[in-house]
Amino acid sequence: MKIYTKTGDEGNTSLIGGYRVSKSDLRIESYGTVDELNSWLGLVAEYVPKDRIAEIQRVQHQLFSVGAQLASKSSEQKRPFSPIAEQDISELENYIDYYEELLPKMTHFILPGGSKASAQTHIARCVCRRAERIVVQLSRVDFVDKTLLVYLNRLSDYLFCLARAFTFWEKKDEIKWIPNA
Repeated sequence: MKIYTKTGDEGNTSLIGGYRVSKSDLRIESYGTVDELNSWLGLVAEYVPKDRIAEIQRVQHQLFSVGAQLASKSSEQKRPFSPIAEQDISELENYIDYYEELLPKMTHFILPGGSKASAQTHIARCVCRRAERIVVQLSRVDFVDKTLLVYLNRLSDYLFCLARAFTFWEKKDEIKWIPNA
């Protein structure tokens, strides 16, 4: 299979099901941003403790499913993958609960940073929030499985907790936001 097809040279691309759309379409923007998030998670995975790597890879696999769902204009589209389900959201909530038990209680807002791994995880969190905003926009004009919105919302919470965990694991201080300091 060749990597280039030349079918997108005029600024259009195909969705699952054969629909042709502009590469600037919200649907393309949505799954492109999810792909960007997945790439950031590939970098974040380089920092996590070995016993947590499967967790990140699980999320990366799920993000491929999110992207594939967003690449389809119909809920009726036959899919060769499992769509995001409530159990995937519950799994994220379990990860969040794990980190909330592990980490000290927050007393202030914190600034992104504290360590290289934490800062890069915060970038992934921001990309996740952007993906969520784009998917919300898309859902206002076209079909989007509502489960994806919940998943992306929960995923950004998970990434916030993971960013905090890096500072904890690395025994570094979180940078508190002190207004007017």
